[in-house]
Amino acid sequence: METLLIALLAGIGFIVAYHTYGRWLGSKIFRLSADTICPSERLNDGVDYVPTQKSVVFGHHFTSIAGTGPIVGPAIAIMWGWVPALLWVVFGSVFIGAVHDFGALVVSLRNNGQTVGDIAGRLLNKRVRLLFLFTLFMALTVVLAIFGLVIAAVFKQYPAAIFPCVVQIPIAIAIGVLLHRKGVGLLLPSFVALGVMYLAVVFGNTSFLGLFNTTLAAWPIWMWVIVLLGYSYVASVLPVWTLLQPRDYINSLQLISALSLIVFGLVVAALFGYTPTGGEKQTLSMVAPAWDLNPKNAPVIFPFLFITIACGAVSGFHCLVSSGTSSKQLKNETDARFVGYGSMLTEGFLATLVIVACGAGLGLGLAMKDGSMLTGQAAWAAQYGDWTAAGALAAKVGAFVQGSANFLQALGLSSSVAIALMGVLVASFAGTTLDTACRLQRYVIQELAATLGGKVGVENATPAAPFALLQNKHGATIFAVTIAAAMAAIPQGNAEWSLANAGKGGLTLWPLFGATNQLLAGLSFMVITFYLWRRGRAIWFLAIPMFFMLVMPMWAMMHQLFISPGWLKAGQVDYLLGGIGLATIILEIWIIVEAFKLFPAAKGVLEENALDQSTEGDPVKA
Repeated sequence: METLLIALLAGIGFIVAYHTYGRWLGSKIFRLSADTICPSERLNDGVDYVPTQKSVVFGHHFTSIAGTGPIVGPAIAIMWGWVPALLWVVFGSVFIGAVHDFGALVVSLRNNGQTVGDIAGRLLNKRVRLLFLFTLFMALTVVLAIFGLVIAAVFKQYPAAIFPCVVQIPIAIAIGVLLHRKGVGLLLPSFVALGVMYLAVVFGNTSFLGLFNTTLAAWPIWMWVIVLLGYSYVASVLPVWTLLQPRDYINSLQLISALSLIVFGLVVAALFGYTPTGGEKQTLSMVAPAWDLNPKNAPVIFPFLFITIACGAVSGFHCLVSSGTSSKQLKNETDARFVGYGSMLTEGFLATLVIVACGAGLGLGLAMKDGSMLTGQAAWAAQYGDWTAAGALAAKVGAFVQGSANFLQALGLSSSVAIALMGVLVASFAGTTLDTACRLQRYVIQELAATLGGKVGVENATPAAPFALLQNKHGATIFAVTIAAAMAAIPQGNAEWSLANAGKGGLTLWPLFGATNQLLAGLSFMVITFYLWRRGRAIWFLAIPMFFMLVMPMWAMMHQLFISPGWLKAGQVDYLLGGIGLATIILEIWIIVEAFKLFPAAKGVLEENALDQSTEGDPVKA
């Protein structure tokens, strides 16, 4: 019952936080108003700015921010104990992550749907804007280079997930046409789409479809990376309502319903136990330690817990989704709490279920390669005996898939269907993050090109050909996927150049991503803080999270540079990782100094060309 209580209390806590702290932020701090004209209405272009129902935007936003982050992070961080992992997920989501996402969404809504990086140029200064945009560009390049590999790895590990993920594309296009062109209501298409997707999971690995899955699973990594980046290009340049938005929405239906099934399975396993195939009946209990501050080969818990679990508690990538795509789709400002604050809490609950699945569900039964079945502490020891082995992508994903599949089997689902459904969940989260990241990178490249070369169409501005091309959505997107493909093509480590080694290049820079991603959250908090500070609003609830998210990533990066793995240690210098890591720290310090100098004089003083204020100091109303 302990395990069940952990999940239920966390879920109740998230609901209470949404209706109390979230409501207070929306009404008293951000002063959301249904009368405010949203960018989707004012700048409606049918491509990026499209007024959309809040449930559809929620689906897009939730699946885009979640990715595999709230799965792989908690699945490895639980080695320090389920208690510290759970505390960071719950309190981080409520007081840091959800505030960050909500704030970035509102600030973008009040600034024509611009990205946080662009807004920083007016709230702070032009230097900060340029530094911010380069930080976003680097982070998104790594995401694009690595997520093709992540999806390919999941497909190779769980081939039965391939067809159910592929079939989502035509379903999404059909939903987009029905809703946007035909004006059909949302309810019936949602049920039909959900039913078809579940049928694809149940029957998607039989007969011909099984051969289809096996054939595609055999593709080399480089081929998957090319195909997935090609898909990302198409999804990025098409109008948002044709593919990106409806695919994210139907994914959210399947993913949230799958999470509901996990909860029901958890209840059944907690109350009645579970008997694995060929084994004895097991009682559900936490087999993970409550605390273990020194797992084998693990880094120190402080500060690495706070960059290992990112998306499940707070993630800088989320500010890009909030200010890059979601703010261009909301048609009512009051929907921002549901989308921004609510999505992050939902992700926090997902991370909670991951902790429960890995910490308790895994103990119900872990199938080994030799055909044996381990249970209880033996299952935990086999999966989590060593940080280095458990930290591999296959191991992290496998721990969650096996643990959650055990819950589904407690409901009576077969092992093959349960594992396929969990594989689809992981691959779908990764896929929605990939195509959203590509569209976000397109925005960043267009903004950088306009900044460095002059904006096309502006009087007296004649940008050089490359800068003009990069302000075009096709040129910017092709540049984004080309850079990502080039990074992915680089062999990892000292491996030779060959097709067999291609596709894994993103892993070279991946060790930097945890700290730089969390640094981005700290910088985003800084922009939100300046927005409120200039309007004479309270900022105390932002000050501590901002400080925390600036200090922890720098601490972690310094540890990586000079202690372990020691990229700048004498005699073992890694010029690539060490150089980028050191540049990241310098960048952070530079931006902090710029902000510190400006902060005292900015109180109550609106930025030049403020886009959201009337003469009375309230958001512009309809």
